[in-house]
Amino acid sequence: MNREKIAGVTPEQIRALRLRAHHLDRKLPPGALEAAASVCGFQNSPPGAWETALWNRVEGCTLQAAQDALYREKRLLQAWSVRGAPLVFPAAESGVFLAPLAAAAGETPWIYTRGITAALDFLGMAFDDLLPLVLQAAEYLETHTVTRKEALDAALAEIVEAALPAEKLPMWRAPSMYGPRQTVGGAVVSFMLRPCAFRFRVVFGARDGIHPTFISFRRWTGHMPAVPPDAEKRLVQKFLHAHGPADVSAFGAWLGCCPQQAKRLWQTAAAEMEPVRVAGKTRYVLAEDLEALHAAGGDADAWRLLGPHDPYLDFRDRALLLEDVKRQRTVWQTVSNPGVLLRGGRVAGVWRQKLQKTSVAVEMTPFEPADAAARERLEAEAAQYAAFRGVSLRACTFRTEA
Repeated sequence: MNREKIAGVTPEQIRALRLRAHHLDRKLPPGALEAAASVCGFQNSPPGAWETALWNRVEGCTLQAAQDALYREKRLLQAWSVRGAPLVFPAAESGVFLAPLAAAAGETPWIYTRGITAALDFLGMAFDDLLPLVLQAAEYLETHTVTRKEALDAALAEIVEAALPAEKLPMWRAPSMYGPRQTVGGAVVSFMLRPCAFRFRVVFGARDGIHPTFISFRRWTGHMPAVPPDAEKRLVQKFLHAHGPADVSAFGAWLGCCPQQAKRLWQTAAAEMEPVRVAGKTRYVLAEDLEALHAAGGDADAWRLLGPHDPYLDFRDRALLLEDVKRQRTVWQTVSNPGVLLRGGRVAGVWRQKLQKTSVAVEMTPFEPADAAARERLEAEAAQYAAFRGVSLRACTFRTEA
């Protein structure tokens, strides 16, 4: 490959391409919920994050319409997916968002199962020996719906007991080394629920008050999903369309899988990729997006509110969105991420909300100068967000960084 012949692209072009891919440059028409969720899914942690992401992408989207699509019409589905996070995506694309994530033989466990080592060492059992037992136990959800994650862990752990040697039972039932109100067996199940989801054994059902419920894919939808023969390639294409230009390591980080699995999946779409130069490094973009990438331009003055964990913020190359490392730590935290003030595709500040029963107060902290027009635009966005949540905007304040 002759690197001198590979065209270079600018950060502005990349941001503009991604904004368009995520439907953040222009909202989709009313009702296009599946099209919005199809790009790369919406993470639902913290709970409700997926709803905010839809509001940002679909014109006139209401909270009731979003919830109806997920819980009543079942056009959308929630299941553990990329990085083991709860993800909302089109139910019709379940074969793409779930099936390719199952690790093949010889591929080490995913990032979210690495912590299981302490439990496996304590039990003296192997991951590959226990996973089939948990998968079999998950058939319980073909006839039962379980409320609360802790109850699901406990129910399946009890079923697994019947297949364990008698000498393992005291250790299986011992208090968990990971936290209170859990057994070692419950912890093992908790780690393995993600691989169960990739095989359609468990999805999220309708909420029971404030608590999630869990059920099998078949019982929730009435059928098993169609898994297209090119499901793995389609997943890679989704990633590159939403996150490109990128490389295989960024893809692996997005999935949360081991390098071997990332490389295997990446190769399925290699023929559809084109190299570009980004800050002196070779990255890849879908061939069908290459022309749009080179033609892309951005609106530096457009301010938007994005919710915490919006998929647009889920890039590995965070400096592309926000150069300041200290501010990066403010935006991307371990827990309790703030919302983001987006300006022309850049992270230009953060916002937090204090939600009460009938009202919400929004506090914004711009990282860049925001004139009166910008503040008026942001306050109008805050009022629209409050209306989406079915509450009034109690206050909208601006503060400077500490």
